[in-house]
Amino acid sequence: QTGLIIIAATNRPDTLDPALLRPGRFDRQIVVALPDIIGREGILKVHSQNIPLGPEVDLKKIAQQTVYFSGADLANVCNEAALIAARKGKQSVEMIDFQDAIDRVIGGLEKKNKIIAPHEKSIIAYHEAGHAVCGWFLEHAYPLLKVTIVPRGTAALGYAQYTPTEQYLYNTDQLMDQICMTLGGRAAEEIFFDKISTGAANDLQQITKIAYSMVTAYGMSSKVGNVSFYDPTQESTFTKPFSEETGKIIDEEVRKIIDEAYQRTLNLLKEKKNEVAILAKELL
Repeated sequence: QTGLIIIAATNRPDTLDPALLRPGRFDRQIVVALPDIIGREGILKVHSQNIPLGPEVDLKKIAQQTVYFSGADLANVCNEAALIAARKGKQSVEMIDFQDAIDRVIGGLEKKNKIIAPHEKSIIAYHEAGHAVCGWFLEHAYPLLKVTIVPRGTAALGYAQYTPTEQYLYNTDQLMDQICMTLGGRAAEEIFFDKISTGAANDLQQITKIAYSMVTAYGMSSKVGNVSFYDPTQESTFTKPFSEETGKIIDEEVRKIIDEAYQRTLNLLKEKKNEVAILAKELL
């Protein structure tokens, strides 16, 4: 039989049998990555064809705010925006509806009836204000889009939303600013309440990951040097390609990076204490 084409798709190429991936099995392997800004705008155009859009809706702007969204996520945003507008009895979908839809896709449903004690609410407000103020004054941090303390399904008690740039390379300064901004919440709690809460658990996971990557994968620590201990083929193995001595140095270097960043964040927020207070009161 000639003229027969076989197409197969998977979103788990890592689990495929290598025999399938050998040359001659499938002539082409096409990797479909997440869409870039032009792709996202195109996808939004397709999914919003049958939705009456308000005159001020700018799909390019929505594409800018949806970095790392897949095609399915974007379809979801369009549907959600249409539902939100319909609930409000509008004739067309406006920009605000798209904003709400993006929030819902990122963070889950708003839980406005969640009962949070007033003192907890103020801790959350100062925590989020700390992130926002750090993000605003640090040169390399992502631009801040919005900050909220309305609790949501998955994003727990409040969150700051940024517009990440589509960037493939990061230098040391950018990663350090990223760590400082992520520590802004915890630093604000310490400055305003003299105590820290469990609210920073997710922040700490993120910065630990970044700091260990800097030292063990990107060769960004002068003590450890230009070596990478990251092996993508062995995701979860117990073999360490370095000695205990090196392991100690890695831990020390990571701790040093995080301590320096935290000190820098504390100094910045002490200097901008007024701004944090104004923003937190506004949130409350």
